[in-house]
Amino acid sequence: MSDLKQALYEAVSRSVPEAKIAVAFSGGVDSSLLAKICQDLAKQVTLVTVGFSGSHDIGFAKGIASKMGIECRTLEIDYRDFQENLRRIMQTINCGNTSHIENCIAYFYICKLAKQNGLDIVLSANGCDELFCGYDGYRRAYSGGEAAIMKLMDEKIANEFTLMAEVATVAGQFGVAVRQPFLSNKFIEFAKAIPVGQKIKGPDDMTRKHILRQAALSIGVPEESATKPKKALQYGSLIHKYFKKARNT
Repeated sequence: MSDLKQALYEAVSRSVPEAKIAVAFSGGVDSSLLAKICQDLAKQVTLVTVGFSGSHDIGFAKGIASKMGIECRTLEIDYRDFQENLRRIMQTINCGNTSHIENCIAYFYICKLAKQNGLDIVLSANGCDELFCGYDGYRRAYSGGEAAIMKLMDEKIANEFTLMAEVATVAGQFGVAVRQPFLSNKFIEFAKAIPVGQKIKGPDDMTRKHILRQAALSIGVPEESATKPKKALQYGSLIHKYFKKARNT
């Protein structure tokens, strides 16, 4: 556990020499862990949260941010504005992957909000779900043994690098850099060496990411965040719902 905590702090410290940063924040374990580490490293942290009116992420993120004592800025997405920007982003990234498109539109608004608050660097906690078996697909892979899980992990990491390149294109429109400390080569190598049994307990494990959740609790992440089940960005923000609506109109 102490080795993991040290690796997490080192990954953030190496990736972010700057003092003033934004963290893409949902209030879940990954983004809360990242925010707490930045806070402990004496960074000037602003949390940025986006979503449609009534979305889960905005309400939950505000509550967790308040408990952590970190400023949280939010942006409620307007549907008409969303439709216009969605078309533009789909042309920009030229990608047919729905999940990638939804993540890119989310980061469009995240970067817009960061820039409105005078912030040029946004940190994301991407990599945690890939490296610590956060996705539901890891449950299905479990019966194939460690080899199947590690194969899926490599595929997920490769997909994440593709997505982050697309996100970088979108972020560049605002002059904002999006960084992923937990996707550095050194941290990937460290995390992949952690025994699978410390991440996922079996095919019925609905929680997963156990050792990461324990690390989060141990450094002071609020319990309701550290134990919160995964809810992907595009669902918690209601972007998936409105993406489907936009595609059907």
